Amino acid sequence: MNLASVLSILVFSPLLGIVILAFMPKRSEKSIKLVGFLATLPALLLALAAYLHYLAGKSLKDFSVSVPWIQFGGFKGTAQDIFAVKYELALNGFSLLLIVLTTVIATLAAIASIHIKKEWKGYFMLFLLLELGMLGVFTAQNLILFFIFFEVTLIPTFFLIGKWGYFEKEKAAFSFLIYNGLGSAILLIVIMILFARTGTTNIDALHHLLNDKNVDLIAPISGGTKLGLLIALLIAFGVKLPIFPLHSWMLKVHVQAPPSIVMIHSGILLKIGAYGLIRFGMGIFPTQFKTLAVLLAVLGVINLLYGAFLAFIQTDFKMVLAYSSISHMGIVLIGLAAMNQAGVQGAIFQVISHGLISALLFFLVGVFYERTDTSLIENLGGMAKGMPVAAGFLLAGSLASLGLPGMSGFVSEFMAFLGLFKEMPVIAAVGTIGIIMTAVYLLRATLGITYGKAHREFTGVLDLKGVEIVPVVVLMLLIVLIGVFPSVLSSPLHAALETIMLGIGG
Repeated sequence: MNLASVLSILVFSPLLGIVILAFMPKRSEKSIKLVGFLATLPALLLALAAYLHYLAGKSLKDFSVSVPWIQFGGFKGTAQDIFAVKYELALNGFSLLLIVLTTVIATLAAIASIHIKKEWKGYFMLFLLLELGMLGVFTAQNLILFFIFFEVTLIPTFFLIGKWGYFEKEKAAFSFLIYNGLGSAILLIVIMILFARTGTTNIDALHHLLNDKNVDLIAPISGGTKLGLLIALLIAFGVKLPIFPLHSWMLKVHVQAPPSIVMIHSGILLKIGAYGLIRFGMGIFPTQFKTLAVLLAVLGVINLLYGAFLAFIQTDFKMVLAYSSISHMGIVLIGLAAMNQAGVQGAIFQVISHGLISALLFFLVGVFYERTDTSLIENLGGMAKGMPVAAGFLLAGSLASLGLPGMSGFVSEFMAFLGLFKEMPVIAAVGTIGIIMTAVYLLRATLGITYGKAHREFTGVLDLKGVEIVPVVVLMLLIVLIGVFPSVLSSPLHAALETIMLGIGG
C-alpha cells in the first residue's frame, strides 16, 4: 500500500461504518452497537501502525499527501502557486500522539455507548462522523482544511448532546453551539486575513512567510497586526480549551451529555484548543507569542486556581470533574507560557495525560449513574462495599489526576511547573496552590464516594461487568505506562519540539 494514501484512509475510515449503518434496521440494537464499535477499529489500527512506523526509525513524511484542490484567481503557473488551497494531510510527532489518543478514546467510548438507550442507529452514525472530524483536525496541513474538519466536529456533537443527554440537554447543546460557533467565526476571520495577505493557508508556508524577513508578502503584515491575529487565535481556541471566563458552556456539556460523549469531549475535543494554540499560535506567530507569555501564565494560574477552588465546593461528582478539567487546562497554559523546552513538553504531556485520565473518570461516573441514577457524592457514599472494583479504579484515576508519581499526571505537571519556575518563579509559586487544592478536592470527593457515610444499600448493585472492564483497564494501563516510561511520548515529540523551540528562539 502507498503510505501517502494511509492517512486519507485513516481519516475517512469511519465513513465505511456510517454507510453500513445506513442500511441496517434501526431496531437491531446489538448489531448496530457491534458495527459502531468495529467501525472505530480501522482508524485505531492504522494509527498504531503509524506510531510503530515512527518507532522503527522511519519518517512521518512518508504519510504526507498533497493534491491540488481549489485555485482562486488567475495565479496558477507562477513559481509558487498562490491563492491555491490543496488537499493536504500530514503528521508530525505531536499530531501523531493526538491521533493515537483520538482513536483509542473513540474506540473505548464506542464500548461505553452500550448504555445508550434509544435510537442507536442515528447515535452511532453521528458518533463516527464526529470521529472523522477529529481525525481530520489533527492531520490537516492547511488552515482551511483544518477549519472544515473543525466545523464537522461541531455538528454531530451538538446533536449527540441535545438528543441523548440528560435533563437539560437542549440548553447544554445550544450553549455548546453558540460559544464554539463564535470561536469558529473568529478563527475563520484570522484564516481569511492570512490567506489574503500571504496567498496560502499551508501551515509550514505561513510559518516561513511570516517569520523570514527576506520574504516579500503579497500584502505586508505589521507586527501589530500579527499580535492582533494571535490574540484572536487565543480567543478562538480559548473557547475550546477553555480559558476563564470562556468556560461556562463546558460545565453544562460535562454534566448533561451522555458519558460516552463526555469521554470524547473532555478527552479529545478540549485538546483541539491546546493543539491550535501550539500549532498555529506558537508555530505561526512565535515572536508575538513570546510577547503574551506573562498574560498566558496569569491566565493559566487563574484557570488552575479557579477550577480547583470551585471543584472543592461541588456536591455533584460530575461538576467536580468539570471544574477539574478547567483547572488542569490551566497547566497547559502554564507550560506554554514558560516558552522553554521543559514547559512546552509539559504542556503537551498534560494534553495527552488529561485526555486519558478524564476519559477514565467520566466513564466511571457514567457507570455509577447507570447503576444508581445519581452522581451526587453524598448519595454515592460507601460504594467501596458494593462496587469494590469500580471504587478501586476511581481511587487510582483520582490519584493519577492529582499527580501521583508513577502516573502520567505527575510527569506533565512536574515539567510544566519546572519550565515556568525557570522563567517566572513568582507566578509559578502562586500556581502551586492549585496543585495542593487538586489533591484536596479529588481526595475529598473520591473518599466521600468510596468510604463515605452510606445513604443507600448497594446490595444487588452490580460492579463493573463484561465489556465495561475494558475501558478502565486500557486507560489505567496507558496512564501508568506514560508515568513509568514517559519516553513513549517524548520520543515522537523530539523533532516537533525542536521545530517549536527554533521558532521561538529557544
